[in-house]
Amino acid sequence: MPRRDALPRLAAMQPTPSSTPPTWLDLAADDPFGIDNLPYGVFSTEGTAPRVGVRVGDRVLDLAPCAEDAGMESALVWRAETLNPFLALGAHAWRSAREWVTEILVNDSYRDAVEPHLLPLSDVTMHLPIAVADYVDFYASEHHASNVGRIFRPDSEPLTPNWKHLPIGYHGRSGTVVLSGTDIVRPCGQRKPPTADAPTFGASQRLDIEAELGFVVGGSTDLGEPVPLDRADEHLFGVVILNDWSARDIQAWEYVPLGPFLGKSFATSISPWVVTMDALRAARVPLPGQDPAPLDYLRGAPTEDGASTAYGLDIDYEVEWNGTVVSRPAYRDMYWSPAQMLTHLTVNGATVRPGDLFGSGTVSGPAKETRGCFLELSWSGQEPVRLGDGSERTFLEDGDTVVLRASAPGPHGTRIGLGECSGTVRPARTP
Repeated sequence: MPRRDALPRLAAMQPTPSSTPPTWLDLAADDPFGIDNLPYGVFSTEGTAPRVGVRVGDRVLDLAPCAEDAGMESALVWRAETLNPFLALGAHAWRSAREWVTEILVNDSYRDAVEPHLLPLSDVTMHLPIAVADYVDFYASEHHASNVGRIFRPDSEPLTPNWKHLPIGYHGRSGTVVLSGTDIVRPCGQRKPPTADAPTFGASQRLDIEAELGFVVGGSTDLGEPVPLDRADEHLFGVVILNDWSARDIQAWEYVPLGPFLGKSFATSISPWVVTMDALRAARVPLPGQDPAPLDYLRGAPTEDGASTAYGLDIDYEVEWNGTVVSRPAYRDMYWSPAQMLTHLTVNGATVRPGDLFGSGTVSGPAKETRGCFLELSWSGQEPVRLGDGSERTFLEDGDTVVLRASAPGPHGTRIGLGECSGTVRPARTP
């Protein structure tokens, strides 16, 4: 057992260098889970309780025993079965922890103390990383919103009059957020095709996916206290890949006048690793342009590094359908910033709680091969998608598997991996 002073305490840490530091770990230079990433997740091994770890390469650093060896109180939050207690500590603690983890993985003098707590990824079981407090889903892609408007409202303007003035969203169901790899049971509900005189009940025939980015929120606010744009980053902890499974036939009948309900609430999948916003600093890019300019509370301001408080993210997606990559959306095309979404979410005084999650809405681009859902990709079933085995699809069939993958630029030419988010469709269970 290493001595308790074999590892440094957080308070004694110095900021990490701006360049990618060398590490005593045997990592390939192009490893998407290298030292510049260090995402958090919740894992267990056989016979042990779930706890917090950090992924580095193909291993998981068990944080709690490392912190205990250093005599740190943070061992308690890393023994927790979700990230929520760590999220509650706030942005200063998140950055200090990242500096500490980086230091013990790059400084060779800590190798003997740390190496026993690095577990092979193949030996761990991943769990849902957060206990989702509240879940909100936005609609932040102009390309997606325009395509859906043309499909659902062919005789109207594609965008509703409010779309470019505020980030539109709806409150989802936090209890049906599930971990990547969880099977998705085909939902049932009311459906009414435009040509039918009355609705019928049954299993959805137009089951779809939405490739999204999920934002994990930390810290807390009091009821009535909005989060201004220049403080949004204090609450944005990190991101996950998010799949907003959608029953389009149920959605089309029910969404007027109050928006999505049963067509969305049956399942939302997220990836197991939460990539921190600090790891994505190099992926920040300007928004593609907002015209008309948003109201003052949503208008970005210059930051010290010459960027803006309302920024986009350069994240590349890959959508795989039964082993065939059918789309490659890019998050850089999104109209609304994550900071703007969080600010608008709280402008009425709604609270922020540790473990809040909000989705970006479907990530779609201007070209067909960058559409992030099958409603768009098949143009509501009119243009079937051919898969690698020669079969054709418009919407999901029972047994189909969808895998979403994403990555972003890191510092000095590296890539930051977000991992993958998968799900397989199972037959409906009718009442």
